[in-house]
Amino acid sequence: MTMPTGRMPIAFQGEAGAYSHLACELFESGLEPLPCPTFEEALAAVREGLADRAMLPIENSLAGRVSDIHHLLPDSGLHIVAEHFFPIRHQLLGRKGARLEDIRLVRSHAMALGQVRGLLARPGLRAEIAGDTAGAARRLAESGRMDEAVIASSKAAEIYGLDILQSNVEDAGHNTTRFLVMAREPIEPARSKPLITTFVFQVRNIPAALYKALGGFATNSVNMTKLESYMLDGSFSATMFYADAEGHPDDENMKLALEELVFFSSRFKLLGVYPSARERS
Repeated sequence: MTMPTGRMPIAFQGEAGAYSHLACELFESGLEPLPCPTFEEALAAVREGLADRAMLPIENSLAGRVSDIHHLLPDSGLHIVAEHFFPIRHQLLGRKGARLEDIRLVRSHAMALGQVRGLLARPGLRAEIAGDTAGAARRLAESGRMDEAVIASSKAAEIYGLDILQSNVEDAGHNTTRFLVMAREPIEPARSKPLITTFVFQVRNIPAALYKALGGFATNSVNMTKLESYMLDGSFSATMFYADAEGHPDDENMKLALEELVFFSSRFKLLGVYPSARERS
């Protein structure tokens, strides 16, 4: 991980040319993207003062959630301060002079491969998972293989000197990744704008606990836009839930809904309160 100079740093997982890199650039031009090998290191860069923010992908409209993030957020010591929606346009990249008909292997990150299933269904193509889209592009540029291609961004093609063999190979035009922006301290958002409250919780081990925990959102007219479960510490009984709800925790209806949820939960943690991105509407 290299400390950038000049502009304030925003950490992301991946190498130069990754989609997270592009998302950082579009989110705020005054921030300098800081590549990190792992999500854990991107979060640590913010905790340790090497970066002001971290940009983390949490879900994609085609491939679903980025499961690692759910596990990392509660214990990261950071706060969600914004969300950012970034349209993903995948390119099939090959070495200079490579021909589309000669490609036999396509490498990329698992999330990217899950967004180009139509391309990978072609006879003769084999998919292989890589740790990062831009890293796969760099390794292809170094490898000399003419029968291999990668799924990555047009910026990666530019950085690593690769040809675009086929443009926009994603399965659907709405292909979009939602990112969360993390900071060391929470930022109180303007109450004049629509807000999102994000939290995780674990219900008590009693009958109908989840039903009872969520009942307050219905009776108090709070719109929960996301509810996902994930396994905790490998236990089949210790399920955690990740949730997004519209509003501020100090709003009377949200306050009542959260009080009811906490009563029926053995664990609750508020992850952030932040403006709703305009792409939601």
